[in-house]
Amino acid sequence: MGVQETDGAETPTLGVAMIGYAFMGAAHAQAWRNAHRFFDLPLRPAMNVVCGRTESATRDAAEQQGWAAWTTDWRDVLERDDVQLVDICTPGDSHHEIAIAALEAGKHVLCEKPLANTVAEAEQMTEAAEAARADGVLSMVGFNYRRTPALAYARRLIEDGAVGTVHHIRAQYLQDWIVDPEFPLVWRLQKDKAGSGALGDIGAHIVDLSQFLTGQRLTEVAGHLTRFVDRRPLPEAASGLSASGGAETGEVTVDDAAVFFARTDGGALATYEATRFATGRKNAMRIEVNGSRGSIAFDFEAMNELHVHDATVPARDAGFRRILVTEPDHPYTGSWWPPGHGLGYEHTFVNEIADLVRDIGAGVPPSPSFADGLQVQRVLDAVERSSADGAAWTKI
Repeated sequence: MGVQETDGAETPTLGVAMIGYAFMGAAHAQAWRNAHRFFDLPLRPAMNVVCGRTESATRDAAEQQGWAAWTTDWRDVLERDDVQLVDICTPGDSHHEIAIAALEAGKHVLCEKPLANTVAEAEQMTEAAEAARADGVLSMVGFNYRRTPALAYARRLIEDGAVGTVHHIRAQYLQDWIVDPEFPLVWRLQKDKAGSGALGDIGAHIVDLSQFLTGQRLTEVAGHLTRFVDRRPLPEAASGLSASGGAETGEVTVDDAAVFFARTDGGALATYEATRFATGRKNAMRIEVNGSRGSIAFDFEAMNELHVHDATVPARDAGFRRILVTEPDHPYTGSWWPPGHGLGYEHTFVNEIADLVRDIGAGVPPSPSFADGLQVQRVLDAVERSSADGAAWTKI
């Protein structure tokens, strides 16, 4: 038959500008590159410009990640006619300013979690998002774990009544990347940049997931925050010595670990633990929901598996069963590999971008919304207030 040409029909583009290019930026960039290759989308993402603070590093990131242009001033992207969406992958201290400016400039916005560093900032961002939505400008907060196929399937099961009345939510997020006291004082360990420590960085994920899975909102919390290492070497001095013979250090101003109880508006009791000091645990994000008819359990370190218990079967047949969530009719997986060929962390971002682009194409408000991000921010704030008040029960 010879070489066949494509039909020449072009999908309209969605011009993207990404602010920040490091860990989250790299994860988002690969999603923007690949979403249209695996999902049938109404718009084709065009990676038009990336923004960073340092000229040489931003230029290198543009070349490596596939961006057509780069800039060191995020305000530049708001003036570009070829940018319809701004993707914010910066530390939390800049989310508020960038997101509101982008929305007011008529750009759709994807903002990484947590939405902001304070409740007041998150409230203003949500107000701006709601005002922009009236003009067809849409926004979403980036809780990528919602797009894990096993968790999306768990939500479906819970919605269908598989666990019955929810009694318990049990959630942990365990990492160990700062156990070494010589690990440098990066921005995630500074409150003015990160807002909070383990609580906001990883605790925000399990708060969002518990509400997403069960459809219930937290109403009050009782919690405690702790710090194990008070001072760390400054990044620029981590490999050097000061005049006194030791590395220069700076103060850690966020929590290293957070634990808290919560109650939900559906009457469930919830427990949460978020720590970056769980030695040997790399990304153990675990969540279990126990109800009157059964339970579901998940651990991200085995992200393609969901464990489900049906309490309605005879006791002789009861027990948790392992479901490998890779079948074509499981959420998202039909766009990827044959059954049994698992997905990875990066696929959650591709799935997220695909959902966002579809919603923008249809003019449908994406989820999770800035209002959802604000709810999580209020929970984080209540935990901080509770800890300061001796772990007293605190309303959200």
